[in-house]
This record gives sequence, structure tokens and C-alpha cells, in this order.
Amino acid sequence: MPTFSFQSLNLRAEIGGNSYALNLNGTSILLDAGMHPKEEGPNALPRYQEIPYDSADAIIISHSHLDHIGTLPVAQRDQPSAPVYLTAPCAALGEALLHNSVNVMSSQREELGIPEYPLYHHREIDYLRDRWMIRPYEKPFSLDPLGETGTTVTFYDAGHILGSAGVLIEKDDKEVFYTGDVSFQGHSLIKGARFPDLDGPDLLIMETTRGADERPTDYTRADQEKLLAKSIRNALEAGGSALIPVFAIGKTQEVLTMIDHFKAEGLIPENTPVFIGGLSTKMTVIYDSFSDSTRRHRPNFEILRDMKVHTGNKRRRAPIDYKPGAIYCLSSGMMSEKTTSNVFARSFIQNPANSLLFVGYADPATPAGAIKRASSGDVIRLDGTHKVQLNCSVEEFDFSGHARREELLEFAVKARPKKLLLVHGDPDAVRWFETKLADALPGTEIIVPQPGAKIHF
Repeated sequence: MPTFSFQSLNLRAEIGGNSYALNLNGTSILLDAGMHPKEEGPNALPRYQEIPYDSADAIIISHSHLDHIGTLPVAQRDQPSAPVYLTAPCAALGEALLHNSVNVMSSQREELGIPEYPLYHHREIDYLRDRWMIRPYEKPFSLDPLGETGTTVTFYDAGHILGSAGVLIEKDDKEVFYTGDVSFQGHSLIKGARFPDLDGPDLLIMETTRGADERPTDYTRADQEKLLAKSIRNALEAGGSALIPVFAIGKTQEVLTMIDHFKAEGLIPENTPVFIGGLSTKMTVIYDSFSDSTRRHRPNFEILRDMKVHTGNKRRRAPIDYKPGAIYCLSSGMMSEKTTSNVFARSFIQNPANSLLFVGYADPATPAGAIKRASSGDVIRLDGTHKVQLNCSVEEFDFSGHARREELLEFAVKARPKKLLLVHGDPDAVRWFETKLADALPGTEIIVPQPGAKIHF
């Protein structure tokens, strides 16, 4: 009897360390191979031990954020015969991210005393990279060149970051669609998702990241951009600078493109210097390398070339110097310890003329999360040794790279799947979708996958 099943390999039913196993009547597929950002050592890995050694026919990566690709070398080690399928930008960004992760884990081995780190090594990444198979959007490909399994996969642009993909998998008249992380509206540089018109797929695996976020009814991205421009201008006019903590992949390039728009529209002075630092620089080089071959609002626009961004001293690893009248887009977005934004903030946030501008999510346990909760004059612990008084102004803006919950709800209702799995969401976010979808899709079985449990379809 044919067997079709889904199994979550995540540690818990939440955001972090995403990996899922599909069995399509004998074809075994691993969807994503993420690292859990809140765990350390082996606990950061998905439950790969639940999949028999060398049993997977393919590994498919939706995009290159750490929680989706961060343990790919470990997955490949466990599944030595499985090729990895991903888009070209995802491969380029992912390779750089994995090499950076080796450096981070090597430091944490010494600083935190984690003997298992690094979980993989630079040479291993280089060796395993030969098994990565690049595939374009919207062109179906077979997982078996000889056609014996009859399994077809198609990537669709997910609009989340460069190279992100929703994944359509078809076999034996069964249809599975995995959204990955998706943005239907896109942002200042990358266009929004271009997903297929689904009509009753057997299984829809859908992210739920923003299920608990209720945006004001009058929210527009354009309004948020104008507010950000005004806040930058206010800092400059006060004789200070603006610090914008950014994630290296996606948010950095989005914010830099916005700043270029602000200058062109006269919202901030055209000669305002812009500095980037940390992993952001390397990732922006990769974004620019695909400027003429991916769906963008501004084809051929290259950030580093056209904006003349300052990238710091390339010959030596040195702190970025503070200058008044400048904009600093520094990673990490959550101002994690020892990252460029964290080190820079030690002197920056004490100056009342400066502005600290948040453009993305920050976990409450991170320094950025602590600053968001703080009041002016509070003492902030940036790391184990540095405590700094918060004197600068702090503002938040909503430029999420994830689809609004209403958009995902509309997508699911239109698709009318037979089974709908709600993944990549914290409990309150998932509950919102469960409640709404139960009313909107009475004929659909709606499931929140629990780690280890097999779901048949």
C-alpha cells in the first residue's frame, strides 16, 4: 500500500532549527537543515537521528538563513548519497554563512567551553559543496534523472530573501507544497513571492511566523519608510548619527536600498556617509553579484558600487570608528554579544544626539531585546563585561520579511489543501491560524506537527 508521510525533526513546535522529513511512497526527502538559534552544541541540531543513515534521496533547502541551512553539513554527513537542491543565490549565500558559522562556533568552543563545536569544518563545507545541485525557479526537475521514482520538484520565488523558494513536490498524483519563509509584498529591493495557483494540494506546509502580530489597519510600508527617513534626518540634524542593527542576509540589503531611495528623494542629505560592517559586507557582495539575474525592483542596481558604501578596513579586523553625521548599518540585527553592532553600541548609545533604529525582530533575551524594553537612562548590559547607560533615542519600525498573517490566511483558503500543517511559529501565532482556518476551511484537516510524530496523507 502506498505510504505518504511527514515528520517534523524540530526540537519543539516553534521557530528554530527547521527540518522536516517527507516519505513519498518510497522517495525520502529532507526539507531544510536548520540550526536552532537559542540552543548550543548538539542541542542546536534537528533530530537527524530519527532518519535512518543514508536513506534520503534528496535534501532540499528553501533559503539561506541559519535556522534553515545552518546544519546542512551535518545532514549531508548523515545522508552521504543525497544530493542537495537549492537555487543559485541560496547556494552562494549559504556557503558564506556556513563558513562564518564555523568561525563563530570555533570561538564559542573556547569562550563557552562547548567541546562539540564546531559541528563541521571549513574543508568539510568545501568537500560537501560538490553535492549541491543548482536549480532555477519555475522549471520542474526530477529527483531521479532516470525517472524511476517519478518525483518532480519545482522552486517558486518566495520573496523572503534573495534565492528563497517555496517548493512544489509531485509524485503519484500527490501534490505537496512547502512555503518556506515567504513575503508576498517583497521589499525595497526584492520582489514579492510568485507562488503557483494551488488547487487542492494533498499537503500544504505553511509558515506562521507573524500569526500573533496584529498590524494597524492603516499600516503601509511606504509610511514606515517615511518615518525611518525622518528619524535618520533628526539624528543627523541633532549632530549625531543613526545606528541600524541589521541581519546580514536580507535586512542589510533592504535597508541600504531604502537609504539610497531616501537620498534620491531628498529625504536625507545625499552626501551622508553610510557604513556597513560584520558579515553584512560579504553578503552584500553576493547580493550585488546577482543584480542582473534575479527578480528585483531595481535591476542592475549594485549596492556597494552605486551607493559607495564604506565597508571599513579590509586589511585588519578593527572596530568601526564613530563619526557624527553618518548612518551605520551593522550586523547582527539582535546586537548579539561580540557582533559588530554590539561592539559599536558600547560608546554609541551613551550619546543623546544619536538614534538607535530597529527595523526587525529581536529576541527578548538578546541585547537588542533588552534595549527595546528599556527606558532612557537605564543601564544596559551589552555583554558579560560592558554595561552602558542608554541615553540615545530608540525607535522601532516594521519591515518584517515574513508575510502578514492575513496574506497567509488568504493563500491557504484559496489553495484549499486536504491537509494543512502549521509550522515555523510560536504557540500564540499558531493558535491564531488554527482558529481562523478552522472556520475558513471546514473541509481541511489542520495540524500543528509535533516533533517525531508521523503524519500520513
